[in-house]
Amino acid sequence: MLRYTEADGSLIFTVRVAPRASKSAVAGERDGALKVRVAAPPVDGAANEELVKTLAKALSVPTRAVEIVSGHSSKTKTMRVSGVELRQILHLAGVK
Repeated sequence: MLRYTEADGSLIFTVRVAPRASKSAVAGERDGALKVRVAAPPVDGAANEELVKTLAKALSVPTRAVEIVSGHSSKTKTMRVSGVELRQILHLAGVK
């Protein structure tokens, strides 16, 4: 089950990033974190930028609504997304 918290109209949750994938996409849930594959390499922030764009597109929110709170240089990151409902995140994680 995806672990998350709600604060100030935002959802905060953990993401596990897999860089250098063939294409960028959300790949469900694993060990309480949302798994996201990104096509960009983990060089000069490229994977982080692609992660933000991929989540924004998947959740139908602007990129400014998606923020990396912690883990900028790690594969495991804490994300904050504003303007999204819990059911949207759970849907991406494959939870019905």
